[in-house]
Amino acid sequence: MFVKRRELEEADIDITAFMNLMIVLVPVLLMSMVFNHISILELNLPDLTGAQTASAEENRQLEVVVRESGIEVYFPSGRLVKRIDQLEPEEEGEESRHDFRTLSTVLQDIKRQLAAKSIAKSDALLLSEPGVTYQALVSTMDTLRVAKTVVVADVVEVQLFPDISLGDAPAKGGKS
Repeated sequence: MFVKRRELEEADIDITAFMNLMIVLVPVLLMSMVFNHISILELNLPDLTGAQTASAEENRQLEVVVRESGIEVYFPSGRLVKRIDQLEPEEEGEESRHDFRTLSTVLQDIKRQLAAKSIAKSDALLLSEPGVTYQALVSTMDTLRVAKTVVVADVVEVQLFPDISLGDAPAKGGKS
């Protein structure tokens, strides 16, 4: 008796459905990814040693006080240079916001005055009230660090006061 033997053929794996899934899934996952940009600012604590090595002119402290109602700039410490009120909301229902453009102009004027006296000052004290938003504080720090100016048709960043120390703002009538 003859038995017919059938040769078994190897079955091909159909991965078409899986490939279609990957073709759709990869772009969807890439589009839904959140790209974060984290930047770190180095902050310094005020010098408490009381060293008197620099001149009295160089030791004058620049203070920027951020309040919910606006920003106050003191230079030297205790002498009000400018009080910058908040900007009016552009649209109804929008919150008022701080005027960082005017703050930058005031800080640039102070930097120019110091440069005219050949004083290289890079430190500033940033004081804030408890109710000030985090975004307002970070934006103030960015404004303190650099200013954008136009030089020969190019926008360049000029370093203002990059060494920032943080502190709590005194009560509203606390400055004299």
